[in-house]
Amino acid sequence: MKYRRLMAAAAAMAIMASMASCGKDKKSGTASTSDSPAVTDTNSAVSDTTTDDKEETTDSEGKKTTTKAKEKDDKSETTTTKAGEKKADTTTTAKSGSSGSNSGGNSSSGGSNSSGGSSSGNSSEGSGGSTSGGGSGDTGTVKEYTAEIVLGSTPKVTGSNVTVNGSTVIITAEGDYIFSGSVSEGQIVVKTGVAKTEDKVTIVLNGVDISNSSQPAIFIEECKRCTIKPKEGSVNYVSSGVEKKSAHETGAIFSNDTIKLKGNGELNITATASYGINSDDDVVIESGTYNIDSRKSGIIANADVTINDGNIHVKSGTNGIKSEGTLNVNGGYTVISGGTKEEKSAIYAYSTFSYTNGYLYAAGNKVSTPTYSDHPYIVADLGEVVGGGSTVEMVLDGTQVVSMEPHNEFRCLMMLSPDIYEGSNFYTVINGNSSSEFNVSGGQNLFSLK
Repeated sequence: MKYRRLMAAAAAMAIMASMASCGKDKKSGTASTSDSPAVTDTNSAVSDTTTDDKEETTDSEGKKTTTKAKEKDDKSETTTTKAGEKKADTTTTAKSGSSGSNSGGNSSSGGSNSSGGSSSGNSSEGSGGSTSGGGSGDTGTVKEYTAEIVLGSTPKVTGSNVTVNGSTVIITAEGDYIFSGSVSEGQIVVKTGVAKTEDKVTIVLNGVDISNSSQPAIFIEECKRCTIKPKEGSVNYVSSGVEKKSAHETGAIFSNDTIKLKGNGELNITATASYGINSDDDVVIESGTYNIDSRKSGIIANADVTINDGNIHVKSGTNGIKSEGTLNVNGGYTVISGGTKEEKSAIYAYSTFSYTNGYLYAAGNKVSTPTYSDHPYIVADLGEVVGGGSTVEMVLDGTQVVSMEPHNEFRCLMMLSPDIYEGSNFYTVINGNSSSEFNVSGGQNLFSLK
């Protein structure tokens, strides 16, 4: 009997030892076959988080069995739903999923299903939590503009920082605003009311037609940095019949501060009684197509006018472009037909006129000539007044470089082009009649066609 008891005790001890050994092997097996992929998935999911999160994931390796990890599946799915509802919850979930025992649960869940596609879902959860992943891109498409405005007798506004007074839309704070629609006796006003060194407003025009008989169609009352941007592929129209009662608030587009124009769309500006674009500070043209038809100056600035790029066509009653400060032509393609008054110019610069690049062709009563130029340039004195509507061709080295029809009388032509070199040949063809041919020298070339 004693022998049997000893044998039973020995057998029981052997069984216990065997069970302990199986338990150890199972745990280590989980670490090598299930936890390792889980750690890999977790590291991928939090690749945009801090290094501390990755270390916590690594520290948690082996602390969760495959069985417990699978028990977390339902919780992971719930977490994914919450992540889609609230970004902050997603961030918290991602961090908790990367630390402590929860890391093993979520990671193993992704790891055990990595071949099925649940892994990508779990990875998205992690990356969404750490960086707002796709959410960040989605946010850009959901809210691209501060406000979207459809013009009309009763403008429709979606967004913020905009008030409406009748058919007038008033921008009250910095931001990007996109406009569409048409309105008669309407107006866009910018009045940010903040420190002039801080406010920044962009007006995007996406197929607008704004007319106003007594006010500027676009009035930048207060905004240190305002940009008007014709949206790519769009054609826009602004017109004003406001008269030149004073130098202020006069023009189809008027700004008390610097105004910048850029974009890849088209803007047609008509001023039946005053200026096309008028700024009490600077006018800067970066890009875009602008067709200006004005009774007074097409573009006028109380300070500087700078053309860096763009396609600009001006038909004006007085000066084509007038700068009370400096005029800087650094690029673009500009064609100007100026007015007929004796004292007015197709191009006028009160101070320095700097030309570095781009193409500019002008016809008018007279012109200001560059004080600095990177290239030789040409001024042709016709010697007599030529009637408006005449055809004018300028020919350089045997190639017609421009053909234009000045709308007013003119007696002077100017050509700025990087294609002009010392030794080039130049002549004009006016109403089919060719002038003599001239040889170009360095610097200014004043040719008399009398």
